[in-house]
Amino acid sequence: MERAYNFNAGPTALPVDVLKKAQAELVNFQNTGMSVMELSHRSKEYEAVHNKAQSLLRELLQIPDNYEVLLLQGGASTQFTMIPMNFLSDGQQGNYVLTGSWSEKALKEGKLLGATTIGASSKESGYTFIPAPNDITINDNDAYLHITSNNTIYGTQWQEFPSFGDTNVIADMSSDILSRPLPVNNFSMIYAGAQKNLGPSGVTVVILRKDLMEKTPENVPTMLRYDTHAGKNSLYNTPPTFGIYMLANVLEWVKEQGGTSGIEARNIEKANMIYDVIDESNGFYKGHAEKNSRSLMNITFNLPSEELNQEFLAKAKEKGFVGLNGHRSVGGCRASTYNAVTPEACEALRQFMIEFKNQK
Repeated sequence: MERAYNFNAGPTALPVDVLKKAQAELVNFQNTGMSVMELSHRSKEYEAVHNKAQSLLRELLQIPDNYEVLLLQGGASTQFTMIPMNFLSDGQQGNYVLTGSWSEKALKEGKLLGATTIGASSKESGYTFIPAPNDITINDNDAYLHITSNNTIYGTQWQEFPSFGDTNVIADMSSDILSRPLPVNNFSMIYAGAQKNLGPSGVTVVILRKDLMEKTPENVPTMLRYDTHAGKNSLYNTPPTFGIYMLANVLEWVKEQGGTSGIEARNIEKANMIYDVIDESNGFYKGHAEKNSRSLMNITFNLPSEELNQEFLAKAKEKGFVGLNGHRSVGGCRASTYNAVTPEACEALRQFMIEFKNQK
């Protein structure tokens, strides 16, 4: 069976080499006579997998020693709640930069637990751009500044991450973590659901500066405290063992591609294949994001009419392309070109887009 051209927004493509390795080890992991899914999470065999995933994350992202690397469950959506629970004290406010639907959801949870403010927003434009750092209002009583590094629905992405001084910057990087080098020191916390660039759904990576955990109030429930998981090496309760095993394998694959610098070059090449078609189509394909805010991970566009959008999507499906529908809230088309999406798939899409336009 041929592999599909998988442009799903998440869960999405995994590297074929990683899938084949998992296939080969599925029934008998390292001569244990068991699948990794059957191992005790207290066993030395699983512990090695667990520690390897954390170690590779530290290596690939150059995470300093004063940061914890946590492997949690509950997705980024649970982090929307845990962040204000742990860090938003009386007399302070959570500062949120709105750049899309997920930042709106993070703000909604923050409002349930304390005072919030909006430091900047591109909502009025239909989330077509990322606000400039100089346009973000920082306040003395901000407990943290929350940003979303990449916006899957609208196809926008922070192009760089400036320092905001002493402000605790917290970033949801669910859809672009590991896609490029990252200045971890500019952040107090980074979190990401795994199902875009890190592995299958079920694991959430949290990179957290250790001193931030000192701010957690005593009345925060045990399972919703970061210090609970940090104190037990993310083994306080049974972790998603198979997901973490797959995470470790994906991280090994990224290392083989030249690390985050190699992956970034590959992602730029892939995205440019599609953006060039959009830019050279004389308006037949119209990108949603402004050029200086374009995402390397999610390329959003429309054709001249909804009828043509639907015809394009139907014919693309016939050709073996999967996941090109835009999000139900905005419509149109979207090609998600995460790390594991191959250059060959992007080239095939480029050719299809050119052929479709030439037929009209």
